[in-house]
Amino acid sequence: MSEKLQKVLARAGLGSRRKMETVIAEGRVSLDGKVVQLGERVTEKQIIRVDGHVVKNKTAENVVCRILAYNKPEGEICTRSDEEGRKTVFERLPRLNGARWISIGRLDINTSGLLLFTTDGEFANKMMHPSNEVEREYAVRVFGEVDEAMLNRLRMGVKLDDGEAKFLSVRESGKEAGGEGINRWYHVVLTEGRTREVRRLWESQGVQVSRLMRVRYGNIHLDKQLPQGGWLELNLKEVNYLRKLVDMPKETETKVRVEVSKVTNTQARIRRAVKKHSQHRKTNERRRNTSRTRN
Repeated sequence: MSEKLQKVLARAGLGSRRKMETVIAEGRVSLDGKVVQLGERVTEKQIIRVDGHVVKNKTAENVVCRILAYNKPEGEICTRSDEEGRKTVFERLPRLNGARWISIGRLDINTSGLLLFTTDGEFANKMMHPSNEVEREYAVRVFGEVDEAMLNRLRMGVKLDDGEAKFLSVRESGKEAGGEGINRWYHVVLTEGRTREVRRLWESQGVQVSRLMRVRYGNIHLDKQLPQGGWLELNLKEVNYLRKLVDMPKETETKVRVEVSKVTNTQARIRRAVKKHSQHRKTNERRRNTSRTRN
């Protein structure tokens, strides 16, 4: 049995199939030590390297699709590492053996809320592809005068630098959300994930976004009990709901522990883990600062 090389690379979480096609065309991929071009197929026994690094070739049957729901705080960036030493969303995630967490889309540094991670690269790419029209819902606080004509324009569509965009729905949140004066909270829904799309849509109408939080991805809602910096792994039913959205076969295996005695203290465990991680990072920062002072 063989598969298209770009499909195997995408499943490994290196990027979309289209991106992998570009990587192959650039001569950066080899099979058994020989550089290959587009159109190549690969078997499980062949050794794949990208830029000289070995890539594990797992068939779709051998990949357990795991999904995490993470409550991203403001100030974290969606990259694996940062030259400026800023916090990244990957720092708090559980360690894996023989796999890695792949972010399903991104949230910019000033946006908080629900961010999904998976171990299945092909699934991640399908979730992010605009053709699958998976809904994202955001709670957004805007500063400025908003009227019904403006909201209708945002629903009908406005032209941005990278094309037309619109919200599927816009509704004002109740007073309990905390808006005062010309600060108002709204809930908006869209199916694309273009860079800063929510902010740019509001800014096109002359109002500024002062807070932005993603609260839903598909039918997966941000757990109100999940502290910022905490994560929860989705159960098999939730995983298969998301896989069905993008026409992928059902998963039959889960790593989630379902014993009741271990589930009851989940929130307390998460909060302890978040606190421990924050204390550990502060200790490391103090050590680095002390070392710089001495030097």
